[in-house]
Amino acid sequence: MAGMEELRAPRCGGPPWARGGPPHKRWPGPPWWGGRGDGFGGPGDVGDAGDRTSTWPWRSTLLITVFVLVGSTFAAHGQPDRQQLDVFARLLMVAATGVLLWRKRHPVFAVFGAATATLVYFAAGYPYGPVLLAVVVGCFSAVVAGHRVAAWSAAGMWWVGHLLIAHWLYRWLPPAGDHAAPWGQEAIIATWLVAVVALSELGRVRREQWERDRAERRQAAARRADEERLRIARELHDVLAHSISVINVQAGVGLALLDSDPEQARSALTTIKAASKEALGEVRQVLDTLRTPGDAPRAPAPGLDRLPELVEQAASAGLTVHVTTQEASGGAGSLPPGMDLAAFRIVQEALTNIVRHSGSRHARVVVRHEDGGVRIRVDDDGPATGADAGGSGNGLAGMRERAAALGGTIEAGPRPDGGFRVSAVLPREEDR
Repeated sequence: MAGMEELRAPRCGGPPWARGGPPHKRWPGPPWWGGRGDGFGGPGDVGDAGDRTSTWPWRSTLLITVFVLVGSTFAAHGQPDRQQLDVFARLLMVAATGVLLWRKRHPVFAVFGAATATLVYFAAGYPYGPVLLAVVVGCFSAVVAGHRVAAWSAAGMWWVGHLLIAHWLYRWLPPAGDHAAPWGQEAIIATWLVAVVALSELGRVRREQWERDRAERRQAAARRADEERLRIARELHDVLAHSISVINVQAGVGLALLDSDPEQARSALTTIKAASKEALGEVRQVLDTLRTPGDAPRAPAPGLDRLPELVEQAASAGLTVHVTTQEASGGAGSLPPGMDLAAFRIVQEALTNIVRHSGSRHARVVVRHEDGGVRIRVDDDGPATGADAGGSGNGLAGMRERAAALGGTIEAGPRPDGGFRVSAVLPREEDR
């Protein structure tokens, strides 16, 4: 059918029959953000309503816990002046990492729990080591989940607590004979904390960007679906309106002449059969395209080269059409398929409106090919019949939509000397 390329649905958008099924809900971003409930930061899968899932990040939390326990054991060998790791130390490390199980559902609790357990660990005089990873993951999760104040507060609380332990409370805390930490070390720790929170903020920004991109993709898919629906509606309207108008006129002729002139009535019925057969064929091609959007069209899209067929169909409906084709100097070449189809449909709809709404039985079609595109003018001499003689229904709206889709314009209205005129300008793509 005409316009198969236009009617083919996009693979990434459009109605469900073009996409192959409903979309799968997935958290927008890289897989390690909890697409399956085992990421290292951020909430879990988020549906259209933004609700968090109830999944628990068991695997990632277990991985962090094992890393902290094993890594702290190795780190203790290089810090003989600190307290040796015992059962209480390992319980604190498990507590610091274990609260990360709640980082998706309750990120504020997770970040403060990790910071508190880590502070108690250092207050007990145990060695520095990868236990700080629990604070990093908790802070990152809280920021990405949108709890920025809580993440900054937990980081600030941890730093202030470490200052108190390292420069004041160390006198009364293990290990015995400990001394104050150098201030250079505190500067390094402060820089480390700022870097952690900054990276968390970067993760939050990236997540928001992914969410915006995802929303834009959904809007684009919705627009494509709307455009697809409008294209199908226009195509079916143009095919059916023209053919049914011819059938209606010929049916009236056949009924009027059935007794007085059976031969003429037979000719009207023959025209009805041919018009209905053509309409059924074109509608079938549209429906076949919907069922198998990836297949090539079985017939070429109609274009201005089929104007003689329109003239014959209009003549069978009692309308005499005079067609004038004008070429630009040097020739403009053939039109692109989409423009050729739109030009054909505009002429078809304009002639259909004349058959349905005009008292004139004569129409003039002027097609002027230009270097910048094509100009179309369809005139009739009127007078109009009926309240809707101007063709202000779906047909005229469909013509305007076809022209607008190609960057063109449609003007339709009564002529000063009587009758009605439809003028269309369709520019080529490179001239838009």
